[in-house]
Amino acid sequence: MKIIYEDNHLIGVVKPFNLLTQKDRTGDRDLMEEIKDYLKEKYHKPGNVFLGMVHRLDRPAGGVMVFARTSKAAGRLSKQWREGTVRKLYLAWVEGTIENPEFRKETSYLRKNEKTNKVAVHRNPAKDARKSELLYRAIKKKGASTLVEIELLTGRPHQIRAQMAFLGHPVLGDIKYGASKPLKNQNIALFSHYLAFEHPVSKDEIILAAEPDPGWER
Repeated sequence: MKIIYEDNHLIGVVKPFNLLTQKDRTGDRDLMEEIKDYLKEKYHKPGNVFLGMVHRLDRPAGGVMVFARTSKAAGRLSKQWREGTVRKLYLAWVEGTIENPEFRKETSYLRKNEKTNKVAVHRNPAKDARKSELLYRAIKKKGASTLVEIELLTGRPHQIRAQMAFLGHPVLGDIKYGASKPLKNQNIALFSHYLAFEHPVSKDEIILAAEPDPGWER
């Protein structure tokens, strides 16, 4: 875990690939635990430390996340996420060749199966499916894959993974959504690299950005 922003209200970090954001039934260590331990040690806080989660990042993915250090900040940040005022950019290596250097919009309808933890994508409105939108553009090509930048306009579970696979370009390593083979560390080549939002107290614009380590797509 890398700390990239910290004040009395917020903490911004880079989540490592293959680390849970929040504890699940596996019982594996998670990012929230790591941040709480960091805060306890730095500020000599006994007992429990408040940490509010306002957005998620899939376990096999990595990248920038922000957490709230107070309940007031958590409520105000969550409102921004719900209202879609946060700018969220991702990098992804995907299978196949994508030609468009300018952002192209993808709109489809996603329905999550809670039993399988997998999302089905529909081109047209369908029962229990939620409208989902993103923008994507090609940055560079390497062999049979393309590095794309993606801007999420909505925030659905597995949205990037499911929609890019639906377009015929699954994220590298994402076996769940049709990738041809896994990556060596069992992660997927999806990285949250930019968040821009309004500070919940000062109202200043906060920009959190990071780049993935070299070789992250292998």
